[in-house]
Amino acid sequence: MAEFASSRKPFADLSHNAQLWSVEESANLFGLDQWGYPYFSINDKGHVIVCPKGESGGSLDLMALVDEMDGRNVGVPLLIRFDDILEDRLERLHTAFQKAIAQYHYKGNYQGVFPIKCNQQRYVVEELIACGKQWHFGLEAGSKAELLVALSLMDDPKALLICNGYKDQRYIETAILARQLGRSPVVVIEQPDEVDRIISASKLLGAAPLIGIRAKLASRSSGRWGSSVGETSKFGLSIPDILSTVEALRNAHLLDELQLLHFHLGSQINNIAILKDALQEAGQIYVELCALGAPMGYLDVGGGLGIDYDGSRTASSASTNYSLQNYANDVVATIGECCDSNSIDPPTLISESGRAIVSHFSVLVFNILGVGAVSNDIPPVSDDAPLILRNLRDSLRNIESMSDSSSIDPSLLQEVWNDALKFKDDALVAFRLGYLGLADRAKAEQLTWGCARALINRLSGVTSNSKEIIHLRSVLASTYYANFSIFRSAPDTWAIDQLFPVMPIHRLNEKPTQLGHFADLTCDSDGKLSRFINHGQDKTLLELHEFNDHDEYLIGMFLAGAYQEVMGSLHNLFGTTNSVHIRMTNDGGYQVDHVVRANMKSDVLEAMEHDPNQLLERLRVASELAIQRGALKIKDARLLMDHVETSLRQSTYLKR
Repeated sequence: MAEFASSRKPFADLSHNAQLWSVEESANLFGLDQWGYPYFSINDKGHVIVCPKGESGGSLDLMALVDEMDGRNVGVPLLIRFDDILEDRLERLHTAFQKAIAQYHYKGNYQGVFPIKCNQQRYVVEELIACGKQWHFGLEAGSKAELLVALSLMDDPKALLICNGYKDQRYIETAILARQLGRSPVVVIEQPDEVDRIISASKLLGAAPLIGIRAKLASRSSGRWGSSVGETSKFGLSIPDILSTVEALRNAHLLDELQLLHFHLGSQINNIAILKDALQEAGQIYVELCALGAPMGYLDVGGGLGIDYDGSRTASSASTNYSLQNYANDVVATIGECCDSNSIDPPTLISESGRAIVSHFSVLVFNILGVGAVSNDIPPVSDDAPLILRNLRDSLRNIESMSDSSSIDPSLLQEVWNDALKFKDDALVAFRLGYLGLADRAKAEQLTWGCARALINRLSGVTSNSKEIIHLRSVLASTYYANFSIFRSAPDTWAIDQLFPVMPIHRLNEKPTQLGHFADLTCDSDGKLSRFINHGQDKTLLELHEFNDHDEYLIGMFLAGAYQEVMGSLHNLFGTTNSVHIRMTNDGGYQVDHVVRANMKSDVLEAMEHDPNQLLERLRVASELAIQRGALKIKDARLLMDHVETSLRQSTYLKR
């Protein structure tokens, strides 16, 4: 017989006995002090507050902000972008590298670029270019469309435009002409066949681009994107390919344009030791390229700078075992040591940090529409009821008669619960054979869950990670129906099991008494949030407050500013949410820089090539025919058409 083993408690004690609760306990419960620092905390009202400038001062009450946006007719679900956080992230990145450069007496510089693929929204990219000008901050483009975006926005000749991805002749010619325009594009050779196209385009235009080479490193990576490195990686040149490329460029008199070495370790590097191995290998390749006669001057360490989603500072997929300063120190020190030992000038260091820049700056706030859970009702069972029901009633009484948890024998509880499950199975068999009616089957299920609930209450003070107990908690947990789409706003939670911090944004001075998970609006069983951060691990249920149908209950998803909007789909034709760009003012308030309205239903219909006008006309014709048949009154037909026309102009999400 399995027993309830004493171990780490997977969930907070949600017993109703303890009523005292502090905001500090909420911060600890949801890990806010770890993953949220320095941008998110809780005020005395129990509301999440946002400090867009970090420790520099100034904060906004997130709950009050959502209320005020609703007053502007910009309701939930709402994506709030804090542009000051973007600037603060950029500043922290550059400050970390400047400190490392000073500490290790590095004779080169640092110059960052933002990979547009991480968040291609117009206002986001524009904001990064504007606030990054002081550092000559640039962009990385991985497609022809992204190249066009970058060319239109960048006007700083010192800012680099790193051109990655597959490149045809037109792409390369565009980059060459952009250099003549005064931009600084670097065409990075990632496939051997791109060499001939670069040579051909240069001959055709009588000019050449700045050239870089992406190396396939032998160094191994780890985590979800570990396959980005090594001989089987999608992009990059092997060592023989690099040597062939150098000779081809030399023969075409283009070797003087080879100025950059690039490598990439994959997104969200979780272990700093992996980075150092790759840096040592890349440093040696850089030295050898210099020895082969290439002028060089730039070393691009690619993306991969991770963020700590769960605040655990571990090498898990949802965390990192290093800080931003650790990362900068390793890059600067390793490359500096390699160059010094080979007596060559150190390169300008480039990183393509995307996730580390934009993850923190947006918060998705969604409301709860309702809650579903197993019934709390315990039906009366008379002495002349079927034996199965009387057995379940007696099991429940046995559990309820037990004393407090400190003196309970866990094996006895397990035995009683096993009995209850057997009686429930007996009830199902009896129902299938026609010996038990529907009403009695319902009573059997209610009594079984009553046993489970009583069992959980008796174990509220017992630490346990027994599979049986975890299953009981899951069955008894509530489903909170959320007004958003996983596939639109948080696709990585479904596609790659990414963990994001999720928590209520208010009522944090109240003790959460429920365990639950979230179901979104889509008609898809995968449309749910059922994995949550848990101090370096994960859990299937989240501590939540009791839902009151008369009051709004608002939940925030944090650190999801990277990739989620770009990767989101129109599954079930749920479109974009409302979004706003917020900036702090000097008086401690805020201003709304931009409002981007959610997709209307007509927008998503047109995206799928449905004509809203044709849809209306079809319904009008159908209404006329129904009126002629006497099946529909004129006033009801008008009401139907009014509803449809109004709906086409409204968001795809629900209003309470």
